[in-house]
Amino acid sequence: MDKLNLRRELNAARSSLSPEQLRANAIKVRETLLEQPWVQMAGLVACYWSTGVEPETHGLVFALWKHGATVILPVLREDYDLDWAVYDGPDTLAPGRFGIMEPIDTRRGVDAIRTAALVIVPALAVDRRTGVRLGRGGGSYDRALARVGPNVPTVALLHDGELIDGIPAEPHDRRVRYAMTPAGLTSLM
Repeated sequence: MDKLNLRRELNAARSSLSPEQLRANAIKVRETLLEQPWVQMAGLVACYWSTGVEPETHGLVFALWKHGATVILPVLREDYDLDWAVYDGPDTLAPGRFGIMEPIDTRRGVDAIRTAALVIVPALAVDRRTGVRLGRGGGSYDRALARVGPNVPTVALLHDGELIDGIPAEPHDRRVRYAMTPAGLTSLM
């Protein structure tokens, strides 16, 4: 299946999830991730502020911040690359491009992700055999992941059923080391 049709199919499945299921999924993902020692020890975490039916990250971002991590969130640039700014609590966010909440803190630049000890990214799906992630098609996170060191844990958050076989890969597509679903954490490398 090509990427466009796969995205349509995955978005349709996500749209069928109830608000209760989305909340339950978010709790499972947050609790499982926060149990991981490499998550607990990460001083600087790059994450994202979820929207719509994406795996919810608001509670995760808040918990990481409350546990002492510095959390940086993306700020979408005009060229669709990602700048980064520090999250300093729920009152430090404002709507950015496309209404996505962004930190109001000083922008740290596209290379700020290079210093992260943990990177959590959105995905519509991840290939269980290769770790290739399927995003929304803008390439923003592929560019950001290209700046992350090879030993940094990169985690894509998914709903159940989104860890699949056979995602078409192109040269610019980046892999992740872990897929996190409500069913658990899967190592991909």
